[in-house]
Amino acid sequence: MSVPETEATALPAALQGQPIERVQRDGVEYVVLGTAHVSRSSMEAVEALLDHEHFDAVAVELCDSRAQSMRDPEAFKQMDLFKVIRQGKAGMVAASLVLSTFQKRLADQSGIQPGAEMKAAMDGAERRGLPLWLIDREVGTTLKRAWRSVGFWQRFGLLGGLLASVFDRNDIEQSEIEKLKQGDLLESAFSEFASSSKPLYDSLIGERDAFMAARLREEAGPSAGAENRRVLVVIGAGHLKGLCTLLREQQDDPATKVAELAVSPPKARWPKWVAAGLVLLVFAAIGWAFHRNASLGTQALMAWVLFTGGFAALGALVAGGHPLSVVAAFIAAPIKPFRPGIPAGGISAMAEAWARRPRVVDFDTLRDDIVHWSGWWKNRVARTLLNFFLVSVGTIIGEYSAGIHIFKSLF
Repeated sequence: MSVPETEATALPAALQGQPIERVQRDGVEYVVLGTAHVSRSSMEAVEALLDHEHFDAVAVELCDSRAQSMRDPEAFKQMDLFKVIRQGKAGMVAASLVLSTFQKRLADQSGIQPGAEMKAAMDGAERRGLPLWLIDREVGTTLKRAWRSVGFWQRFGLLGGLLASVFDRNDIEQSEIEKLKQGDLLESAFSEFASSSKPLYDSLIGERDAFMAARLREEAGPSAGAENRRVLVVIGAGHLKGLCTLLREQQDDPATKVAELAVSPPKARWPKWVAAGLVLLVFAAIGWAFHRNASLGTQALMAWVLFTGGFAALGALVAGGHPLSVVAAFIAAPIKPFRPGIPAGGISAMAEAWARRPRVVDFDTLRDDIVHWSGWWKNRVARTLLNFFLVSVGTIIGEYSAGIHIFKSLF
């Protein structure tokens, strides 16, 4: 429930008018503060609550990776670029960097770093020696579930929206900042799509409400004993209503619910089957061409090499790749069907990172550089990620172009 008016009059000035709900569940009182991610008053409200009331634990709307990023903003400088590419995480890292540019624009315009209230809660818990509970789902899992919750064409819209948020030079509308004060950072980054797509909204907001409610119940369960009877919960205002409702009503076993929502959904198989089917058809056509005429078969095989290798190499060239990464793209793309594992974009990107090893200054200026178009080509870390993406896209275009050309020449 909201803080009663009679109680509110006794609260410090920093807490007057702040959205605070108090939920009793299983002998535990959760004092849930809804915060604005770009508001100094929210940061002051967190500090005032910790000073004004006694708590046995503090819970924040953060996952391990986001908390680590706040504690050590320079940690990403230790990123092993080769490991990121080998593990297929280049796309996720690029998406995280794009989201960070949205945060930076907010910080530059509002004068306060998004998430400052979460940092205040973590620092307050540490100073008082209180247990800190990180209750949000891993941001990587949330992004994957959001990505896979929408259809093929909607994904192009999401990519376009993300890219627009990076390169838009205009100030963020005040109405958008006000919306963020009542909403969620991830939802705001995808606001246009989240509002019109229930699956996307559920992935970004609804599922996380359920996850956080289960995490709170899990942390304050019977095994926790009597020491966690009053818990301060600091979450974005956009989660306040949903979380409190679920905290009161959720009946699932908390550990089971957490495990269910923490799983990354499996990739759809049909795109791979379609791609594999296309490649099989193309190579069947090449085999048929050799059966008819050796010269015709040679021409078909050359078309496959030139189209796939050529478009992949073009992707590396557009990314400003080193000659070695361009050659690597040209060689890797045609043999992709016979070489499972790292895609052509990964091989080209690793060649780029080897030929032009990122310097310390590239990591130091990465977040600032990628705000501008030219920064993606100037910064060696960003250029390597760009190389990965454009070579991968070029390879796909080359495969389809080769197939169309070969079938036209045969039939």
